[in-house]
Amino acid sequence: MIATLTLNPTIDGAAQAEVVKPMHKIRTFDEHYYPGGGGLNVARVINELGGQSYALYLAGGATGGVLQELVKQARVRAERFSISGSTRISHAIYERSTNLEFRFVPQGPEVSERDCEVVLRALQTLDCKYLVASGSLPRGLRSDIYAVVGAICQRRGIKLVLDSSGDALRHGIGGGVHLAKPSLGELETLVGRRLATAAEQETAAQAIVRDNGLDMLALTLGRDGAMLVTPEKTVMHAAPKINAQSAVGAGDSFLAAMTVRLAAGDAPEAAFLYGMAAGAATALTPGTSLCKRSDVERLYAELRARSEG
Repeated sequence: MIATLTLNPTIDGAAQAEVVKPMHKIRTFDEHYYPGGGGLNVARVINELGGQSYALYLAGGATGGVLQELVKQARVRAERFSISGSTRISHAIYERSTNLEFRFVPQGPEVSERDCEVVLRALQTLDCKYLVASGSLPRGLRSDIYAVVGAICQRRGIKLVLDSSGDALRHGIGGGVHLAKPSLGELETLVGRRLATAAEQETAAQAIVRDNGLDMLALTLGRDGAMLVTPEKTVMHAAPKINAQSAVGAGDSFLAAMTVRLAAGDAPEAAFLYGMAAGAATALTPGTSLCKRSDVERLYAELRARSEG
């Protein structure tokens, strides 16, 4: 089983509009709502790809009840930890006239240390092979919380997979992480400078792997593909050529797929290619929809053929 942790989940709404104009009432259509936030997205993709997930998440207020119902509808095995604040609602609006997507992502509720202590106690009895801690931190929570999670995982022999940003990533990455998955922007923030070339990106990623004792780091580069860095080597692959509809959830899908294959015993590079396929497959879907397994398998076969050729 692969467990996921989502400390700042969201109800992900998606819709389409013909034109988005300021000071006008924007009529939308084709509305959809999904359970969202890093770990919940990861859990959904794990299930889609035939894995077994168990999602731990914080939720509160009237919207927390809505999120819980959406989690049930998505058939994700989960444990909710209640908070006093209301769970946030994010929106992605696709403008048909321009083929542009507008994303509105609120900060979310304030969470107390007491709220999080309940989750940490649950982690101390969690029975899983991997824990994917993914997503931003809610307001009020200590920025080194993922380092605390990492210490628990080390004591219990659980492999920690981390995907976050800013101080949460900075503090968490040194806490016994098995796999970290920053985007290029997150890596640049982490090292404090722009990384304009592949060589600069590789050097920065290698330093982070070496200095923090990571087993591997997967750097996602959007249309430019992705880079896998381990203590032994670096591998870079170009992204599949697709007609992208939306970037929402692509990184979460990459992480979920790579973790599924690592948990199944695949070598890191094969798992990495499977992650790239899932990220691209999610970009094929509009709004907050995630990947379909058939698309993932097709794109994975293409990437494997290219890699072996």
